[in-house]
Amino acid sequence: MYIILILLFLLLIVAVLFGAHWFLFFSLVNFFNINEASQKILILILFILGISFFVSAILSQPKKITTKILRLPIIPPGFRKRYIWSENLITRTYYFLSGIWLGFLNNLVLAAILVWIIILFGKLLKFKMDTVILASPIFIVALALSIYAIWNALNPRLKNITVSIPKLPKQWKNKKIIQISDVHLGQVNQKEFLEKIVSKINLVSPEMVLITGDLFDGMDGILASVLQPLKKIDPPKGIFFITGNHETYLGLNNIFKEIKKTPIKVIRNEVLSISGLKIIGIDYPEQGEKSDIISKLELLKKDYFGKPNILLHHTPVNISQIKKMGINLELCGHTHNGQIFPFDLITKLIYRNYNYGLYSSGNYTLYTTNGVGTWGPTMRLGNIPEIVVITLN
Repeated sequence: MYIILILLFLLLIVAVLFGAHWFLFFSLVNFFNINEASQKILILILFILGISFFVSAILSQPKKITTKILRLPIIPPGFRKRYIWSENLITRTYYFLSGIWLGFLNNLVLAAILVWIIILFGKLLKFKMDTVILASPIFIVALALSIYAIWNALNPRLKNITVSIPKLPKQWKNKKIIQISDVHLGQVNQKEFLEKIVSKINLVSPEMVLITGDLFDGMDGILASVLQPLKKIDPPKGIFFITGNHETYLGLNNIFKEIKKTPIKVIRNEVLSISGLKIIGIDYPEQGEKSDIISKLELLKKDYFGKPNILLHHTPVNISQIKKMGINLELCGHTHNGQIFPFDLITKLIYRNYNYGLYSSGNYTLYTTNGVGTWGPTMRLGNIPEIVVITLN
């Protein structure tokens, strides 16, 4: 049943991508009066772009996954022998560009929809218009926004918030802590990107740094080198990390082996006492494991209930139940706030009021960050990648 659901999901993705490429082709041909010879070239270009993300996704998978794919009966034996998997500049660049195309595709499809709406209203009003003159500036704006979205994604900024925690020890009052989430170190976001984040964190001189999952993306074999910048952070109370869904894809043993070489402390379904402040870390469920944060908190309740505490959990779920568990501050990520419009509408539908930002109810406060990195297209449109600076009082 699980395999059938995965296949259905993959078929849905293929259908959506095929439909988007066909719609863009149909729109471009109609808006710009493209001749038959040029249409064939356009079809070829869109076909190559359309399959690029699937190809790059396979190439960028961890070696153990790629090896399994290459053993499938549909893969020619000769190709299996010649194929050498490695994380190199070519595969990383291809992955980056194929992801970027998905972002451009999204924005160009939205532009095409807008043009068709204007044409429809024009027909209703019996107003004739030149589609080339109409569509050209709209598509130029879509391309310009796509370029801005790339720059935006690669330049995270500091986001300042203030949170009150009942019974907060004096040594923590007015202290700053940092939350980062969804860095997605991998094929695109590598050592240089993490160095940029670290330099901004060091501007704040935080008391503590908390990483709420998806520190990694889809790498295999270069984890140690990409984590080196973290050694340049030295908060007095330490750096703490919980797993996200992408860590489970890579394999937790591999992840923890490399994290041990850094200053990061992994919190796994436990409570740590840091100068009178309780830090609760809950794992993201591994593949095949049922997510049950409430039962895990019940087991840990004796160690934190009634004391000032912070819960680290990757996804903003079960909030109504968590509020009753004596949690003072919960820090989450995962949603990316949609990352690119209009996907924020989908994450808002799924996570509702907890999709992004600060939410308070009584002694409970939740902050869901939209994250600092990206997944898929290296683009952010409609939100800003953030390093969250939290002042405690």
